Order: sequence, then C-alpha cells, then structure tokens
Amino acid sequence: MLELKNVHKTFNKGTVNEKKALNGINLTLEDGDFVTVIGGNGAGKSTMLNMIAGVFPIDDGNILIDGVDVTKLPEHKRAKYLGRVFQDPMLGTSADMWIEENMALANRRGKSRTLKWAINHKEREYFKSLLSELDLGLENRLSTKVGMLSGGQRQALTLLMAVMNKPKLLLLDEHTAALDPKTAARVLELSDKFIAEEHLTALMVTHNMKDAITHGNRLIMMNNGKIIFDVKGEEKKKLTVEDLLAAFSKSSGSEFVNDRALLN
Repeated sequence: MLELKNVHKTFNKGTVNEKKALNGINLTLEDGDFVTVIGGNGAGKSTMLNMIAGVFPIDDGNILIDGVDVTKLPEHKRAKYLGRVFQDPMLGTSADMWIEENMALANRRGKSRTLKWAINHKEREYFKSLLSELDLGLENRLSTKVGMLSGGQRQALTLLMAVMNKPKLLLLDEHTAALDPKTAARVLELSDKFIAEEHLTALMVTHNMKDAITHGNRLIMMNNGKIIFDVKGEEKKKLTVEDLLAAFSKSSGSEFVNDRALLN
C-alpha cells in the first residue's frame, strides 16, 4: 500500500543550516499494516509523513501509494489517497464552519463536484450515524461551529473525517500529544477501532513509547533520517520500553535522549 524507495530530503542545502532530514529511507507497508513510528527530536518522523503527503518535494527517490507513483504529485492531488490527523487539534477542521459543513467537505474529498444542494437529508443522517460512534453527543450538534468544541472533541471529529472515505493511507502525526491523558486514550481507542473496522493502512508517529508498543502490528524506530529498528508481530507484542531503549543504543551507538518520550 505504501513504498518509499531510497527517499532523501535535505533542508537549507548548501547553507550553515543544512539539515539532512531523510537519508535514504526504504519502507514498505502492506495493505492493513498499522505501523507506529518512534524516535528522538529531529529523527525524521514528521518529515517522512510530510514527504508522503506532498507538503515538500523530496530530493531523490520514489513514493508509491497503492502502486501509483505519487513522487511528483502536488499535495492537493495526493489528498484523494490520504487521510491525515495533525498534532494540533485546530489544524484538521475549519473553526468557523458547522460540524456538518466540515464533514461535507471531508466527504467530497477527491470526488467530482456538482451543483446539487450542498447537504441533503440523506447525507445529514449519514453524518449523524458516524458521529454517534464517537459517543460524544456530537450527532445532535450538527449546526454547532467547530470552534466551539473542546480540543478532544475536535480531534475526534478530525479523525472521523480523515477515515470517512476509507483512504489508501492514514497518517497520524502525534495526534494525541496535545490532549489530556483521558482524552488521548479515547482518541487512540477510536483510532484502533476505525483502522480495524475499515482495514486501513496507517502510520502513527508518537513520542510515547508505551503507545508505540501497544498499538499497531509493527513498530519502526528512526534516527538521523534513517530507520534503525523494525519489528512486528509477536516480537513487537513482547517489547518493553527498556527493550526499545536498548535497541536504540545498539543500532545508533548512542543513548536515547528525548525528555517527552522518557517521561511518557
């Protein structure tokens, strides 16, 4: 479902601020894989997701989604293949639009537009049925502006919108980092539910080592723009945080230094 072939990206090339963000990344995700991504600051985790989404062009290599080479496609043309949830709950929705208007935009992503009435009764009922799965009471607030929702409600809505049309690939970029522990646990629970029910292929970047171990069927660790550790299946289920720290030290030759990850 996803292939990264020898992907390179350097920012500020030729200047004193030159930074090699991705250094020959090779990664293949099979249909239905749910991969968690862990690594220190500057490891290349979010950069990898941005390259997949087309936020920035890569310097070298190829990116394929479901067999389609999207390397040269701009961000808006990749949108039909992708669902994405950001770290900031404010980024995935439009605050000044109603809940149903936000959902209508998500429902039309990648589809041909027509001159029909914006939201019909059938579509509105469909939105209500989806929102009821969140168990947040939002199905009765379709005409509420999204800016009136809490951060957790907004992130749950963003997640729902990201999976509505069953994207080829779901990108979760530290999507619970800005939430309180209870709300974060609920959003992760919903993530597991939607990914399993829709048989989605997903990449989830996280700083929380326990979450990286608990969720998904595969875990990769990054450092200096490279994948240095890749584990899946039963071997992943048996991992501990101590195992991850040891694997990082063995693969990179240095200690793992990241306050957020260690505190989590």
